[in-house]
Amino acid sequence: MENYIVVLFKNKTKKRIIKKFITYKRAQQFYSKLKKQSEEVLFDKIIENAEDCNFELGLVELSSKQLFPIYLTDEMGRNVKVKLEDDNMTLVEVSVYKIEEEFFDQQTNKKITTSQFISLYLNKDGVKMISSLHNKIVLQNDDDYKLFSFKNVNESIRFIDCLSLHFFKIKRGDCLFVKDTSTAQKKYLLGILENKGYDKKMLYRKFTTYSHRE
Repeated sequence: MENYIVVLFKNKTKKRIIKKFITYKRAQQFYSKLKKQSEEVLFDKIIENAEDCNFELGLVELSSKQLFPIYLTDEMGRNVKVKLEDDNMTLVEVSVYKIEEEFFDQQTNKKITTSQFISLYLNKDGVKMISSLHNKIVLQNDDDYKLFSFKNVNESIRFIDCLSLHFFKIKRGDCLFVKDTSTAQKKYLLGILENKGYDKKMLYRKFTTYSHRE
């Protein structure tokens, strides 16, 4: 019989059980492993289903020993009660958990992560330029252009901020980051991308996330 579970919380509410364990030792080891992996995420998910969100990882004991409710501090400094939805659960540990965000690769018509983006497109020779264009990122390497779509304009800019900070920390200087693209530069990029066959309506679109869905 399982005595411990590792749980994913979204906005202070239990989202799903990740894994169950019989012993505390194995549960805590798994919890610590996920927590460490989370710390290595460069570009994390902060919007899901068109709503702002934050995630936390919890180590929960299946018992009713907890006498008082557990509160966590949100980004505004407020104490928010954790909703376990079961009186027979005791929250042992909890920590901020970063889920790696995915974005759309227009070359392959598939979603990729930042780590995949780096390994697939940024390990080539030469100086590369990464520019924001509405809700998109344009990767330029000489006359080769690649395009990637994000949920909205702010997300594409946040991606540049996260990636440029990472490159600064690891002292990698083969990429130029441009997030304040001028009107003339935007027109220039749009013209090049249209000539390369990208759909004009898609290029001018500024978001891919629409209304909230139940």
